[in-house]
This record gives sequence, structure tokens and C-alpha cells, in this order.
Amino acid sequence: MIADLEQKDNSHLYKTGIIQQTAYWSTVKKLQGIDTLAYNFKTKSADLFCSESDEIYVIGDFLIMLQYLDADHCIAYVPYGPEIEPSPEQQGYFLEQLSEALRQYLPPTCILIRYDLSWQSQWANEDDCYDLHGTWIGLPSKRVQEMRVNFNTEYGNLRKANTDILPSNTIFMNLKNSDDMLLGQMKPKTRYNINLAKRKGVRIESHGLESLEIWYDLYRQTAKRNNFFLHDINYFRIVLSARANNSDSPADVYMLVAYVDDKPLAAMFLVISANRATYLYGASSTENRNYMGTYALQWRAMQLAREKGCSEYDFFGISPEADSAHPMYGLYRFKSGFGGQIFHRMGCWDYPLDKKKYEYYAAMEFQNQSYHI
Repeated sequence: MIADLEQKDNSHLYKTGIIQQTAYWSTVKKLQGIDTLAYNFKTKSADLFCSESDEIYVIGDFLIMLQYLDADHCIAYVPYGPEIEPSPEQQGYFLEQLSEALRQYLPPTCILIRYDLSWQSQWANEDDCYDLHGTWIGLPSKRVQEMRVNFNTEYGNLRKANTDILPSNTIFMNLKNSDDMLLGQMKPKTRYNINLAKRKGVRIESHGLESLEIWYDLYRQTAKRNNFFLHDINYFRIVLSARANNSDSPADVYMLVAYVDDKPLAAMFLVISANRATYLYGASSTENRNYMGTYALQWRAMQLAREKGCSEYDFFGISPEADSAHPMYGLYRFKSGFGGQIFHRMGCWDYPLDKKKYEYYAAMEFQNQSYHI
């Protein structure tokens, strides 16, 4: 199925709205000490989309990160890639063939390839996954998922990972709509809070590295309030300062801060790549929440994205359904108020290269699974 696979310079990764598959993101990860590899692949269109001509070939690419577990063993992680999305019945076979082709390029001690798929979930349009009110009620069991994805494969090796690394559920906003249409699609409370922030004098400013401490103070407060893992400030310094301007897939990064008078209320990282703007990280003050700075911030980010030529806005992470017990429910409640379309991704799928070591790794990971943003 894979007619050709070859490594290439990371700077030649194709332009895409998926920032985790860009030369920019490769630069970020390299600066964080993570090895990255880029590959081109070529395959028949008929093998991807069933109904296409057998004489047409599709060329795509993807970025891999080698994440070392110890001095020897590693996993090959493909964040939101490959971007090309085959027909559902061909997805497992495509991933299997791609994985087998990749074997020779990866270290012999690589335990698995993990595809963190940005493709729409095969169950997103299944009636059985929604209740009578049209609310998503979740995925079938892992066994059922694996049976479907491994359909049409030769070895049946694909496994649903115990945890998703990047958010597998998001909301996309269509920025082609006018301000009035965007506001009209929002929930009344969200629209009210945007206007309230304006009446209270909330303003939005864009800052560079010199103001990173403002972001980090808000981020610290958010982490303490929500009890999540705290990245070092250098992590965000790299995200904000990394450049890939001489590549085929650069990105623009904006650190936006909401103020009232001189008090920072909220901040966010907005990343623009191709036609998509992504709300990558957000933080807010524990005090002065009545100024609704987070709402003003999102509204300005959408407008800025449209000014920069974007046609869509990715909110990046929510809980899969309106479940108050889910650790990301607060994000669901806040982000869904802006309207847009909920999108369920396939999430992480593993292709074991060393089955014995993979079983041990999967068991250990299951004990420590968590949500990563």
C-alpha cells in the first residue's frame, strides 16, 4: 500500500493548520530536548478512499517525536498525524502499512508507534453514541473500537491507547461568519459576558517575552485552582519564541492578556498556522473574575485570527460530553457557550513493535493515566 516512504528535512513539512504537524512545532520540541523526524509517504488514492482511480497517487507527510522512556527504549509519537484521513474502512489498514514501512527507520528498541489521530471519530455519526436529546454519550468499549479499526488489516495489531495525549474533543468556530453571526450563535450568557467585559473597561493587549512573567503568574494561579501539572516557565518561553520562518510550515504565536486598569485578568497563547487559529493555552486570575476577562479574551482572539486570514478557530480541548464529573467539564461549559461545532477525534492508537514490552508499558501507563493539555 505504501509505495514510497522517505525521511526529509523537518523544515520541509507541508503547510497545515495542525500546528503539531508543522516545522514550527518541530522547532519547539527540539528546543525542549525532544528528537523529531519528518517523513514523506506516497500511496495509491484507491487504497485510501476506496472509490478513487487506481492510477492516482497521494503524497503526504507527518512529524514523529521520539520520546525516550529510559536510556534505551523509546516510543514514536505522531501528534495529530498523519493529516490525510482515509475512508473509515481503510484507516486501520493504512496505519498498519505505514507502521510496517516505518519499522526500518526507527531505533530497534522502539516499543511502539502511537498515532494521536486528529481524524473524526468513526463513532461521531453513530446514533447509538447519542441520547434522545442528541447529546454525545461516549464511545463503545475498547474491544469494539479495536474490532472496527482492525477490520481489513493483515495482523490486527492496532490498539486503542489507555490515554489520549492531546485533546480528542474540541470545538471549531467558523470564522467566515460575520461578527453578528458569530455573536448570534453564542449562548445568551456568553454574549452578555462579552458585552459586560466591554462595559467594565476590559482591554486586550498582545505581549512578547518581556511580559512572560505576567502570563506565568496567571498560569500558576490557574494550576493551583484546578490542581493540574505546572509546566516550567521555560516551556512557555520556547513556545513563544520558537521560529520556523524559513520553513514551509511556520506559525505565528500571540500572547494575549486581558486587563482592567493595570490588573491582569486572563491570558492566552494563540497560534496561527495556515487557515487555522488554535487556542493553545489559557490562564486566569483567581480574583476579579466578575470582569469577565476570559470572555473578552476569546472574542478578541477570534477577531485577530480573522484579521490574519484564518477561516477556523480551534478551541483545542473539552470534555467529550456535558458530564460534570469529567475533569475537563469546566472547559466544555465555557467553550461551548461560544457556539461552534463539537468535533470528536479518534484519539491515540498504538501499533506495538515489541509486543511483550508494549504490554508492560500499557499496564504501567494505565495506572498513571491522566489528561494532558
